[in-house]
Parts: sequence; structure tokens; C-alpha cells
Amino acid sequence: MAATIAIIGALEKEVRGIRDALEDAFVEEAAGICIAGGRYAGHDVVATTAGMGTVNVAAATQLLISVYRADTVIFSGIAGGLNSALHIDDIVIGERLRYTDTDTALIAESAPGLEEFASTPALVDLAEHVFRDRGYHDIGDSPQCHDKRDRPGRGEPGCDAPGYLRGTIATGNRFVTGAEMRAAVVEATQADCAEMEGAAVAHVAAKNGIACLVLRAISDNCDEAYDAFCERDFDLDGYARRASEIALEIVSRLD
Repeated sequence: MAATIAIIGALEKEVRGIRDALEDAFVEEAAGICIAGGRYAGHDVVATTAGMGTVNVAAATQLLISVYRADTVIFSGIAGGLNSALHIDDIVIGERLRYTDTDTALIAESAPGLEEFASTPALVDLAEHVFRDRGYHDIGDSPQCHDKRDRPGRGEPGCDAPGYLRGTIATGNRFVTGAEMRAAVVEATQADCAEMEGAAVAHVAAKNGIACLVLRAISDNCDEAYDAFCERDFDLDGYARRASEIALEIVSRLD
């Protein structure tokens, strides 16, 4: 039986790009979300925009696993940068995903018994190959940068644009903004970026024993309010197009 790949996007535009690439495409509604499905590169694919926050994305992820029999979940979205080496449009591949506003010791009392979560290593490696092939530079590749927070900024020796980083993603149910809140998240998680869904996707995938991959494109530096962020000129169309292309290229390379 061909594998079923679930792609969860932060933006409806991402899901539209996936749907347009599918053969035998269909659209259904369930549990308050719209699911697009079809075939791509020999795989059954289902995709949806889950909505913001851990509960919304956890519900959507479990739905795609339970109803559509997804055995791999790819999440793609935007995030606020916490690592000064990251710049707008750089990508964080979520090797590790940590909650920011959760008593993780209590969560770990239930299956799968984890306080932090992870993307599947083979998918992390695959994503890295895709980014390298697309001309992305490994932000951590410079030999003089032993600590990720001492890596060179864009335009400095050892750093080309665009870039990617195998790193840590912080997930919480609040939009991270302002120096105090930003510093608290860094202290608690040592994360490279902050968002509102990734750890929940990896958490649900781990509970179900399936593969997952979380990718985040940097859209801001956690230094502005949500309203201001929404009004800022950010190339959402370009981001959504690239995110769809990258997700589909990853799907095409899966065995």
C-alpha cells in the first residue's frame, strides 16, 4: 500500500499550492477544517490549514492520522527568530521541539512519556538535502562557530543567503513579542525560533508512532506585536509558494 503523507500548513495559500499539484484531487470538510487530498509522486497526500495554537493543530494532526491513515506528517509554517544568526526567510528544520508554557513533567506521565519532541531524523536529513539542492546555505556550517548563538550574520564570512539551520523550535500558545518575553523563551528552551504549533504536531506523531517533520521560515524577530506583524510587508505569497514546493519535493523523495 502506498504511503499517505499529511501536510499541515500555517497558511491557506500553502494548502492551495499543494492541492493544485495533486492528481485526482478532492476537497472535504471535517472537524472544522478543510482537507485537500489526492496523489503525488506515488503517494496519497492530504493537506490542511489547521489554525493557530497547539489544540487546533493537535486535533487536525490526529484527524489526518485516524481518518486519512497518514503515516507521515509534514508541518510547514512561519516563526519568530530567537537566534541572531537567523534572518528573514531563513529556515529552521526542527530537530528538537520544546513547549514554552507547559509543565512537561506532567505531560510525560502519559504516553509517549516525553518532555520534548523531535522530527524524525531521516526526514531531517532529507529536508537538509532538499535545502542544499535548492541553494540554501547551512548556517551552522562555519567551522569557527562552535555555539549557534555566535554564528556569523548574513553577509559576513561563512554565511550566504538564504540559509537553513537544524535547530530547536519553541512552541507555546502565546504570540512571542517584546524583549522580556523573548528572553524568557530563550532561557527556558534555548530555541532558535518560536511559534505556536510545532511541538504539538511532533507530540501527536510520537503518540501514534509515526514519522514527522517540522519546518519553520523566519518571518520576524519576536520584536513586534501581532497586529503590527500582520500589517508588515512580508512576502506571504512568495513564502507560501516556496513552502508548497519544498513540501512536495520532500514528498517526491520519500521511499
